[in-house]
Amino acid sequence: MKPLTELQILSLLKDLPGWEFNENAIHTSFEFDDFKDAFSVMTRIAFEAERLNHHPDWSNVYNTVQISLSTHDAGGVTNQDFELARIIDELVA
Repeated sequence: MKPLTELQILSLLKDLPGWEFNENAIHTSFEFDDFKDAFSVMTRIAFEAERLNHHPDWSNVYNTVQISLSTHDAGGVTNQDFELARIIDELVA
């Protein structure tokens, strides 16, 4: 899988409000009402990530989840990252 160019990434990000590109990955964060809600969303994302065999770099502190996506095997951001980002946004919505 070939990484996308910065121009391609920035163009695709126009359809993903709240996501940004830096340090060779796309990033976002979400804030929930409490830890239980944050962890519930992480669990739902985990099932989708496993289905795609594409896993996020993420962290959780209380009610906040920070997510970074890049395709390590490709050395950058690929269409697979954008597919997972769209799924994440749908799950959070």
